Amino acid sequence: MGVTRRFQDRISRGSIRYAMFASFTITALVAVLLTGMTLYARFSRQMDNAIQEENQILVSQVNQSLSTYLRDMIRLSDAVYYNVIKNTDLSREPVEEEIRLLYDTYSDYVANVALFTRQGELVATAPAAKVKEGVDVTGETWFTAAMDRTENLHFGIPAIQTLFADRAGGYQWVISLSCAVELTSGSDTQLGVLLIDLKYSALTALFQSVKLSGSGYVYLADGSGELIYHPERTLIASGLVREDTLQAAGRTDGIYRESWEGERRTVIVQSVGYTGWKVIGVVEHHGLTVGLAQTVPFLLVIVCAYLELLILMNVLLSRKLTEPLRRLRESVGQAEEEAEEGAERPVIYVGGTAETRELGTAIQNMVDRMRQLSEEMVREHTQKRKSELNALQAQINPHFLYNTLDIIVWMIENGQREDAVRVVTALARFFRISLSKGRSVIPVRDELEHVRNYLLIQEMRYKNKFHYQIDCQEEAAGLSTIKLVVQPIVENAIYHSMDFMDGDGLIDIRAAVEEGVLTITISDNGLGMPPEVAEGLLDAPVSPGRQAEGKRGSGIGLRNVHERIRLYFGPEYGLRIQSEPDEGTVVTLRMPAVPYGEMEEA
Repeated sequence: MGVTRRFQDRISRGSIRYAMFASFTITALVAVLLTGMTLYARFSRQMDNAIQEENQILVSQVNQSLSTYLRDMIRLSDAVYYNVIKNTDLSREPVEEEIRLLYDTYSDYVANVALFTRQGELVATAPAAKVKEGVDVTGETWFTAAMDRTENLHFGIPAIQTLFADRAGGYQWVISLSCAVELTSGSDTQLGVLLIDLKYSALTALFQSVKLSGSGYVYLADGSGELIYHPERTLIASGLVREDTLQAAGRTDGIYRESWEGERRTVIVQSVGYTGWKVIGVVEHHGLTVGLAQTVPFLLVIVCAYLELLILMNVLLSRKLTEPLRRLRESVGQAEEEAEEGAERPVIYVGGTAETRELGTAIQNMVDRMRQLSEEMVREHTQKRKSELNALQAQINPHFLYNTLDIIVWMIENGQREDAVRVVTALARFFRISLSKGRSVIPVRDELEHVRNYLLIQEMRYKNKFHYQIDCQEEAAGLSTIKLVVQPIVENAIYHSMDFMDGDGLIDIRAAVEEGVLTITISDNGLGMPPEVAEGLLDAPVSPGRQAEGKRGSGIGLRNVHERIRLYFGPEYGLRIQSEPDEGTVVTLRMPAVPYGEMEEA
């Protein structure tokens, strides 16, 4: 917030050209950033799609390799059964030698081949081995599965094969392939079970050689969600890592996007023929991002292009916008000089953009209103024979207008168009109420609106050295008051006290009705004065000649207002002043409570 405020202050104090340059620069940079982000997002999506397609191909390759491996094992099973077991009478000749020859052919992928009778007796095995004592073969999962569904091949899940004793090299992880076979012994035929233990290491080799993009991986599960292979199988078994195998195994082949444990990821599912297994590829999305280094050169090119365009636009726009403002400022200065020389109608420059023309027209109208006000004041002076009213309306300080115009020019130069319009509007309303169509008596609400516009201008002129507040009772707003009785008192308070304040000044104006008397109170928290000085401010009468010679803050404006009220309403009304040093001053105007329209002007 602090940096933003300092930046805004710097722009508001700088020239229009600086403000334009800063604005266009920021706009260009924002456009560059948005363009870069859009292109980055588009390239990222394209890259993600390419990576996803590549990952899908890799999963398909794994599935194809696994299917080929399983077909070879199925061919081995068929060869043992149809070429060896089915054509052999076990009562006459053994089958060990032929089974061993087939085993030797596939020994890189097969741990052992064994043939059992329906009662679980070992008929033949390769390599040669014996069943451990006390082991009930008929209770093994692979045995019961083969006997329950004799027409199918059955693939198990990874397990340590501990069926055989005296096995060289110890026990190893295998995946059991079993099926029911028909055993012939003489004239007797019975069912048996053929067991082929596939080496788990041969299957894992198919998956370990495949790497998906980023931190992706591939695993294998059966139709019930039981893991067959996973690169982090040990961690999953220990509970340190979790995997959504059940949901993945239940899905049909395809690509799915999901959220798993707070991370977005893509899941690729493909079924393995003959087994009901699923090859599942998982790719986490944080691994599918495009490096910024690849797009930096392109973004730099865009930035340079926008900066060049920015410089060209700055030159053209600054000339178009600042030149009319410069001419407007010069015409306002020239109008000041012509006004001092008594020129009939100073001309303000009107040109440039719509806003500049509007501002020039507003200033021209203001100058015309000021000239009209002067004429109204002359006519008022001729028509009225009350010297105090004539003296007050003739005492328009040209420096107030010039200072106000300087404020307007300063605001225009610093791009504060809205503030400039506010000041011009306040000044126009100030003079409009001052004119009041030649009337000397106006409603209280108009008098307070007049001083409100005056305070708004002075508050900007003194750079917020003070603030003000105006409060008016509803029943007092429609009463009658003499025009321009509050503003001279407020002006005196500003010149006498607020000029020395440093942001803590307060001018409080309140209008109320008390026992048939209209009171308007103007209080400030300025320097104040001794009570005896305050009492002497209203003693000496004021003549127009003396008023013209008065200095600001001399009290002449107070005596002028006091005498005007007394002339209109009688000696029991007028001003009351209360003041103490360092405590401020309170000035109270007292007039009869007469509704507006019922009081006739003299």
